[in-house]
Amino acid sequence: MSDAITREEVAKVARLARLSLSETELDTFTEQLGQILEHARDMNSLDLANVVATAHPFGVTNVVRDDIVVESLDRDVVLAMAPDARDHRFAVPRILGEAP
Repeated sequence: MSDAITREEVAKVARLARLSLSETELDTFTEQLGQILEHARDMNSLDLANVVATAHPFGVTNVVRDDIVVESLDRDVVLAMAPDARDHRFAVPRILGEAP
């Protein structure tokens, strides 16, 4: 039995996936899937016993700045500048439905 994927196998997978493929698409996908599977076989044949597993090809470092506590704005001053404030909060129109 050949390791290459057949046109019939591609057609079966397409039917299972409920895909309608033209004859040209079947030929194209059979060739493309064959190339993908051949590449996977090539990768499988590599000796990776001494290769360290990685999640990223480059070293990744955290680029977030340090959290520094600073003086914030006074709530009453900021709310006094708002167009509408109620109960020490900003008052905004409803997102869904009609505005009050």
